[in-house]
Amino acid sequence: MIVTSEKVIPQAKASRYAVPCFIVYNLETLLGVLRAAQKQHSPVIIGVSESTLEYAGTETAAGMVIRAAEEWAGDVPVVLHLDHGKSLEAVKRCISAGFSSVQIDGSRLPLDENVSLTQAVVQYAHQHDIWVEGELGEIHGGHGQVGDKFQGEIPLVKPEEVADFFERTGVDMLATALGTVHGKFKNEHIHFDLLERVSGVTDVGLVLHGASGLPDGEIAQAVAAGIVKVNIGTETKQLFVSSIRETLSHEDAPAGPRELLTPTVEAIMAMAENRIKLLGSANRA
Repeated sequence: MIVTSEKVIPQAKASRYAVPCFIVYNLETLLGVLRAAQKQHSPVIIGVSESTLEYAGTETAAGMVIRAAEEWAGDVPVVLHLDHGKSLEAVKRCISAGFSSVQIDGSRLPLDENVSLTQAVVQYAHQHDIWVEGELGEIHGGHGQVGDKFQGEIPLVKPEEVADFFERTGVDMLATALGTVHGKFKNEHIHFDLLERVSGVTDVGLVLHGASGLPDGEIAQAVAAGIVKVNIGTETKQLFVSSIRETLSHEDAPAGPRELLTPTVEAIMAMAENRIKLLGSANRA
């Protein structure tokens, strides 16, 4: 069933676990995640990016998630979340289509412009009882990018700006730059001293982006330190492609799309179950 972030995040914060936010790209990635959530009785957040909405259509993507959640997740709470929204107009379209949570990412803007944009989104979304995730401190990279070393500086949030940002915007969740990047790189890691400082200046739910390149132990440590939502995108994208390549490499390659894509759904389901267990959200629904 589709619920708002308000129905899952406070419980996670109180009980010290994190809700996984799986970024999905199509029906198969969505099915794998929903089946895992239902099997593990875990609340789950389905993240959809603006680029996916441009590809599939906002109404189409929202309708697919809503209907699939009804059929495959049963009573398990499912949040439909806009990932890295860039404008108030995009937020309005998503809320109108049925999204139950939104992120507004103004992190690449000067601080005052980020605050202004986030304020406008919070004001609009709260009128519709929708929680807002903001972002402070730019998180570089991109889903699917992989390398030994991320080229360029990995930005870090300024702790002194966090309390002010929260007070001025009224966001319900906050993603901050803690030393990770989107994608998988061996030189990224969480600055736990920074996470501790950020946790100490705000009670808002903290979100970890760029977790795909981190070892499991570091992710678990971040959850224990107060992270309540973890985004998972690169793993989903990589599994979709690698599973299809593996299936096509066999001599008896499938003759139809369902036969080709069923192993992909199963692979994503297994990955999602693993992430759910790591974050402690199993049997929390």
